[in-house]
Amino acid sequence: MSYTVDNAILMAAGASSRFAPLSYEMPKALIPVKGERLIERQIRQLRDAGIRQVVLVVGYQKERFSYLKDKFGVTIVENPEYHVRNNHSSIFAARDYLGNSYICSSDNYFTKNPFETQVDDAYYAALYADGKTAEWCMQEGADGYVSHVQVGGEHAWYMLGHVFWNETFSRRFLDILRAEYDRPETQGLLWEGIYARHLDELKLRIRRYDPDFIFEFDSLDELRAFDQSYVENTRSEILRHIAGELHCPESELSHFEALRAPGEAEAMGFRFFHRGEAYRYQYQTKTWGKETKQ
Repeated sequence: MSYTVDNAILMAAGASSRFAPLSYEMPKALIPVKGERLIERQIRQLRDAGIRQVVLVVGYQKERFSYLKDKFGVTIVENPEYHVRNNHSSIFAARDYLGNSYICSSDNYFTKNPFETQVDDAYYAALYADGKTAEWCMQEGADGYVSHVQVGGEHAWYMLGHVFWNETFSRRFLDILRAEYDRPETQGLLWEGIYARHLDELKLRIRRYDPDFIFEFDSLDELRAFDQSYVENTRSEILRHIAGELHCPESELSHFEALRAPGEAEAMGFRFFHRGEAYRYQYQTKTWGKETKQ
C-alpha cells in the first residue's frame, strides 16, 4: 500500500539547551550551516519533493520564526507548553494537522533530499552504530516492524532524522496521547518514549540511511567538525566577548558542555576549555570564570 503525504510537521519549539551558547542567542533551527539556515534548507527540500503544506511548531523565541510565513508560506502553530513539557507537546499542538505526515526535527541536516510524496509505510529514519551509542536503538520483529526500543546499545540501528506517520498511526498515537497527556509521568517524555510503550499498537518500520546522509549537531564542537567556518568564527557574541577577554582566537575555546541544576531540563550555563583549563559561564548573571577545583 502507498500513502500520499499530506504535510510535514516541523518541530522547532524547544530551547536546545545542549547547544549552548549558540542557542542562547538564536534558536538552533535558524543557525546557518554551510551557508543555509537549518530550517530553511529542510523547508526547501520538502517543497522540492512536492510537499506543499509545512506546519511549523514554535515556542522558544517564537517571534524569530515569523518571517518564514511570508518567505515560504508555512503554517505556524504555537506550543505554549514547550518550557514545561518535552516534544510530545509539539505533536499535541499540531494535532489538527496530523494525517499522512512527516514529523521532522527542525535542526536536522540532510545532505540529500529524503522526502517524497508517496510513501510505502510508516517509518523512522535510522543510522547504524558500528559500536556503542547512547542513542535510541531499534530492533525489528519478524513482521518487519519495530519490536523493541531502548536507549543505548551497540551494533544497532538508532533513531535519527525524520519520521513518516500514516493516518492510522496518527489517529492511534493521538488517542494514546490524549489519554496519557495529564499523567505526571508523561510531562518529561519525548514522543518516542510514549511510542516505545505502545509498540504493539503503533507500527513503524526502520528506514535505513547511509552514515553521511543525516546529521544532527548536539554541540558547537560537532558543528565545527561539519562546518569548519565555525572554528574561527562561532557567530556567538558571548564567545566573541570571552575570547576578547582571554586575548585569544575563538578557535581556542572548545569542549562545550551545557550545565544543568539537578532535576532541571534547561541549562543554567555552559562549561568550556581554553588551553587545558576549564571555565564556566552562568547564563542568568552573564558571568564567567575559571572553574574552581573542589
